[in-house]
Amino acid sequence: MELLVASAIGVMTAAGLYLVLRLRTFPVILGISLLTYAVNVFLFASGRLTTGAPPVLRDGMTVYADPLPQALVLTAIVISFGMTAVVVMIGLGAFLGSNDDHVDDQPDGEEDGAESTS
Repeated sequence: MELLVASAIGVMTAAGLYLVLRLRTFPVILGISLLTYAVNVFLFASGRLTTGAPPVLRDGMTVYADPLPQALVLTAIVISFGMTAVVVMIGLGAFLGSNDDHVDDQPDGEEDGAESTS
């Protein structure tokens, strides 16, 4: 089970980094969201992957679920939602200001120093 969760975290992180390095605004927003999901799964998995265990240690119990990572994930979800809303509004403002969603303000087909002839 741990190998499956670790592989899922790795795939989400790799896909998130790939999308963050794109030149359009929407893939960057999706990449940031994937990275936050990967961090949330990592935090949740750090508290042990147990099922049916109580969240606190009782007398004679040896298996329990750590409640601290669960609280950290809840906090991270709220923070990532707010951060995503801010980034979407910044991207929308940039798109409405220039009618273009490129991150580097260059339209398709133009390279550094090259001018379009149309």
